[in-house]
Amino acid sequence: MAPHIATVVIPAAGRGTRLLPATKATPKELLSIYDRPALQFAMDEAIGLGAERIVIVTHQTKGAIRDYLTPDPEQIRDLGSRGKPLLAAALTDIEVPKWVEIVFVDQHTPLGLGHAILCAERQTLPGPFGVILPDDVIFGRPCLSEMAEHYSEGHMIAAMEVGPEETGSYGIFRFSTLPMGRNVAVTGIVEKPTPEQAPSRLAAVGRYILDPGIFSTLHHVGHGVGGEIQLTDAIARDAGTVALSAFRFSGTRYDCGTRDGLVDATLARQGVVRNQAAGIFAVAQGAVGRVPPAPIRSGRANAGTVIAFEQP
Repeated sequence: MAPHIATVVIPAAGRGTRLLPATKATPKELLSIYDRPALQFAMDEAIGLGAERIVIVTHQTKGAIRDYLTPDPEQIRDLGSRGKPLLAAALTDIEVPKWVEIVFVDQHTPLGLGHAILCAERQTLPGPFGVILPDDVIFGRPCLSEMAEHYSEGHMIAAMEVGPEETGSYGIFRFSTLPMGRNVAVTGIVEKPTPEQAPSRLAAVGRYILDPGIFSTLHHVGHGVGGEIQLTDAIARDAGTVALSAFRFSGTRYDCGTRDGLVDATLARQGVVRNQAAGIFAVAQGAVGRVPPAPIRSGRANAGTVIAFEQP
C-alpha cells in the first residue's frame, strides 16, 4: 500500500519577474488562466490528493494570496441576495474544505526552491510530502495523485521528454539502464546542462514527492547556482542512499511563469470549459440539436462545474 501523503507544500514566494509588469502589483499565482487563477489549479490538485495540510510558502508583499484563500461568506450572501446565485456558487466552489488545514509560511529572502522547502520544514506532517510548483499547470489527470499511486519510497519527480535545445532550461535525469515504463529509477539529475552535456532528454517538472530526509540534506547542501539553495542539488546528493525515480505523467504541462505558457494554458482551459458547457447544455435541452451559447463563467472542473449562459 502506498504511503499517505498528508502534506503538500506550494512555494509561492517568487516575485514573478518574467511576467513584469503584470506582476508588479498582482502575484503571478493569481494571474488568470481563463476562468481561475493559476494557484487554484494547485489547490485543487492538493485537495484532490487528499492532503490534510497545505503549506503555502509566500512573501510578506504577497498578501493577496492570503486574501484569495480566505473565505468570504459575506460576499457570497450578498451575491445571493442580489440575484446572482451562480457567482455566489463560483466563490463557494473555491473554498477550501474544512478538513484541510492551510498554513502560511513566509520566505523572507528569495534563496531558491530548496530554501522555500526548508521554510516549510516545521509545518510538514510526518511522512513523505508533496510539492506543487504553481507555475507548472498540468491539465489532464491530476499529476500528484497519479504519482502517489506509483510511489513507494524515496524521492519521486514528475518528468517529461524535452527537445535537445530545451535541456538548458531543466534538470535532466541520468540513468544507469535504458529508461522504460512510467516510473523510472534514476541515478541522478543534472541541472540545466547543454545539449552536449545532457545525460538524457527526460526533464524534471514541478511536482515532487519527497522523503522527509530531504530536510537534513538541504541544511547541509550549501548554496549552489545563483547563490541559492537548490532542491535539485539536495536530491542529487541523496541519490546514493535514497531511492530516486522519475515519473512520466500523462497530462499536458504549461509553464505559466512565461507569457506564452500563460496564453497557451488559457486557450487549453477555454477549450475544456466550453466542451463541458456544451455537454451540460445538450443534456439540459434533451440533446435536440440546439447550439449552446458561449459560457460566461465556469466553476471547479473537478467538483461540480458551475456554468452560466447568456440567454438566447
